Amino acid sequence: MCQDKLVQEAVDTLLDNGIRGQPDGHNKVYKSFSDVIEGKEGRFRETLLGKRVDYSGRSVIVVGPSLSLHRCGLPREIAIELFQTFVIRGLIRQHLASNIGVAKSKIREKEPGNTSGSYAGASCIAE
Repeated sequence: MCQDKLVQEAVDTLLDNGIRGQPDGHNKVYKSFSDVIEGKEGRFRETLLGKRVDYSGRSVIVVGPSLSLHRCGLPREIAIELFQTFVIRGLIRQHLASNIGVAKSKIREKEPGNTSGSYAGASCIAE
């Protein structure tokens, strides 16, 4: 009977060690299956439910009275970051930049005298 109890405790510890948190002989508390699965750093949330993506942004959606029904406004900084490859291609095609490096510097270059923070290279492509 004692052997059965030890086996049951080992299985319980393997499935959920968080309840007892019993350390082993080396004073180390092992992670159980439920510890690996649960929580923000668990298997489901970390790798299965959500993955980080390269081209995404986060902003606040507001109503714009100047926009038509099927249009949306996007902050210029986010638009430039998301569509940078298209802006670079447009600058090169319009002969406003000779290569990718020059196009990137033109995009990041602020318009002189403009306090709104808009980008000189991107405004000619966006319109």
